[in-house]
Amino acid sequence: MRTVTATEAKQGLASVLETAAQEPVVIQRQKRDVAVVLSVQEYERLTRLNVAEFQQFCDRVGAAAKEAGMTEAKLDELLQDD
Repeated sequence: MRTVTATEAKQGLASVLETAAQEPVVIQRQKRDVAVVLSVQEYERLTRLNVAEFQQFCDRVGAAAKEAGMTEAKLDELLQDD
């Protein structure tokens, strides 16, 4: 992963974009990481991965709730305002 300063990124945007097509580029300001530039393909891959992991989490929670006796009726009752 390549790291550049914000000034370098500003002055060499074309180079940053070319590099980002191959690997993520970290942009630093005052020696602190502030942004990452990555390819659209890598962004889409990460997004799909996060969605898949979240769905697996939801499935596990739903199964545990069902096993504990949670039903739609009980959930509605819990969510009602009194």
